[in-house]
Amino acid sequence: MLRPAIVQILKNNESYYSLVLAVAKRARDITDEANEKGITLNEKPVKTAVDEFASGEYKFIEDPELRR
Repeated sequence: MLRPAIVQILKNNESYYSLVLAVAKRARDITDEANEKGITLNEKPVKTAVDEFASGEYKFIEDPELRR
């Protein structure tokens, strides 16, 4: 998947902001894991994170109490 549309990733009225935070956190985790293992990444961590969320490999959960 080259560029998944945001609507393909977001479901049930989830917020764009939550997706951005989740992707950023996962991208940071990918970078940290690569640095610890001494691995050189072939693609950018943000792209990898977006692909993981689009494929359903990773999901984020919003707290409905925090939404306004």
